[in-house]
Amino acid sequence: MGTPQHKIGSRFGARSTAEGVLRGTDLSGRLAIVTGGYSGLGLEVTRALAGTGAHVVVPARRRATAQKAVADIDGVEVDELDLGDLETVRGFAEHFLASGRTVDIVINNAGVMACPETRVGPGWEAQFAVNHLGHYALVNRLWPALASGARVVSVSSAGHQLSAMRWDDVHFNTGYDRWQAYGQAKTANALFAKHLDALGRNTGVRAYSLHPGAIITPLQRHLSSQDMAAKGWIDDAGNVIHPDFKTPQQGAATSVWAATSPLLANLGGAYCEDCDVAELTTSDEGWSGVRDYAIDPVQAARLWALSADLTGVDAFAATAR
Repeated sequence: MGTPQHKIGSRFGARSTAEGVLRGTDLSGRLAIVTGGYSGLGLEVTRALAGTGAHVVVPARRRATAQKAVADIDGVEVDELDLGDLETVRGFAEHFLASGRTVDIVINNAGVMACPETRVGPGWEAQFAVNHLGHYALVNRLWPALASGARVVSVSSAGHQLSAMRWDDVHFNTGYDRWQAYGQAKTANALFAKHLDALGRNTGVRAYSLHPGAIITPLQRHLSSQDMAAKGWIDDAGNVIHPDFKTPQQGAATSVWAATSPLLANLGGAYCEDCDVAELTTSDEGWSGVRDYAIDPVQAARLWALSADLTGVDAFAATAR
């Protein structure tokens, strides 16, 4: 299975913040790409990376909104990209490659959660398409620009425990369930990182996935207040009451830790949480840990092949032959 899923004893934890994780780190001269880096966790990731000297590129579906959100952060640029539209993914990547710059960090942060049944592209289920296929295509198209030593971080979720890959009906053509669709998409995020690391490690590129924690952000836009209150997340006034929920600054911590920690240098493909490598779990009680199906190298390779077929993009096709 490759990298063991065992805690490694980082000095950070569930209540660490992105700023705290990066304190004393100098990323001057480094370039990071953060999808969704203008809202929720992504905005805090952008702020933290830029605060250490990194230049951050934020691909955004709502370009004007993104520019307004990051206007007070030095060292950030915004470009247009819609993960549900692979032509815009191509356009963003071609524009970036034409600039001649290299990439040191890619954080696949943007996503959608528990949306009503929605179809994008040629009829793809939207959560799988946006959360996984769009990021798959983006990283593959950017591959020529990734520097040796670069890291690709995929923001998965404990929600992956809701569903393994549904190989017989990936796009929910029969019986759509918004939470199972979210779970499958988050499993796909983890499997993507697993196989990308296997493909990229010989060139010095490593990949990781992670659960950022439970946080109230715009990600919950498709959930009503009643939905969230019924789950015990908020009270009737909209205040967060669940004791395990994090602030956005805390939720961004594991992303920047996975992107920069020297402790992970030889642990590519790992699924992380609370600024550490997560443990394997088989328990249906609680949300910590990672299921074996989300880091299985055979399923990861199968997902890569499916994604290449669906998107028509595979930076490693020539290498494979």
